[in-house]
Amino acid sequence: MSEEKPPYVKEFPLREAHHLVRDLMTPNPWIYWTDFLFHITLGWAAFFTALVSPLFSLWQLAGFIVAVLALYRSAIFVHELAHLKKGSFKNFRLAWNALCGIPFMIPSFTYDGVHNDHHKPDVYGTSADGEYLPFATRRPAEMVVYVLLSFLIPIFLAVRFVLLTPLSYLIPPLRKIVWERASSLTIDPTYRRAENAIRNDLNWRQQEIAACLFGASTIALVVLGVFPYSLLVLWYLIAVTVFILNSLRTLAAHAYRNPGEHKMTLAEQYLDSINIPGNFLITPLWAPVGLRYHATHHLFMSMPYHNLGKAQRRLVNGLTDNTQYLKTLRSGLWDALTHIWRESSQAASASQQHDNQC
Repeated sequence: MSEEKPPYVKEFPLREAHHLVRDLMTPNPWIYWTDFLFHITLGWAAFFTALVSPLFSLWQLAGFIVAVLALYRSAIFVHELAHLKKGSFKNFRLAWNALCGIPFMIPSFTYDGVHNDHHKPDVYGTSADGEYLPFATRRPAEMVVYVLLSFLIPIFLAVRFVLLTPLSYLIPPLRKIVWERASSLTIDPTYRRAENAIRNDLNWRQQEIAACLFGASTIALVVLGVFPYSLLVLWYLIAVTVFILNSLRTLAAHAYRNPGEHKMTLAEQYLDSINIPGNFLITPLWAPVGLRYHATHHLFMSMPYHNLGKAQRRLVNGLTDNTQYLKTLRSGLWDALTHIWRESSQAASASQQHDNQC
């Protein structure tokens, strides 16, 4: 017997929602280029300002903060690259990799294909989804560990591209392991990347080698004294801060209630995701490039980031019945995090009580 769908899934106005936003699906290249080039230029300028400023000076602190926020926004464009129409924005993809992806050891192929699976109804929220863990059904400590792993990610990325890339070409059996276990930007450490998990980045080997050469050259120039060791320290600290911000944003992006066995419909995906319109000045700093409208994004994954806010307003004001749509709203990051923390704590308590009774 098939499992009956919850009433909210039957009542969700998908057809009406699509009709309201169908004219918002075309990306504007000028917005992409202007936004990215401005922030990546600002980010690297702030990076070098922090690098050459006196230690712990106000200039260094200001440079560090601006570099983190600007480079974080620039890096999040990898999410847009994963959704843009196949074969489009080729020059933008190349520029993003050269100016952001490769210097931070996150070339676009590490997200390409992998993220698209996250949006498939038969994958989302299941054990095959590398971007989903049922945090709300587990102990809160697991969320703390997930955030703390941000301190190790930059080191792992440097080892993966500088060391494991050349070794994997010299040792063929290692190649398969590196591809499956160390070539994807995911949150599930047990995720194994499929052999054919590539959608746009057919030049992934060139990206991989470029990241290897960039990382190895930078380290060599530091060792030889051409660059100061503080350059690597600053790169690490900025990368860690960016990953911490992104880990908190990720925890706020979904309800994470599905334990992994149940395949979710598009409407269920939406209702398991979170919208945080928030403050138009502050919220985009920690949820940049449209990610504060994450639930709306799960409804319309091909919608460009610059139209998500407009879509959000249309759906709130234009749906005949917006009751279901409003269920995904949170007032801010703290509200979203306390929601999932509370559910996780309740689940842990219930599990403890069950164990005690047994």
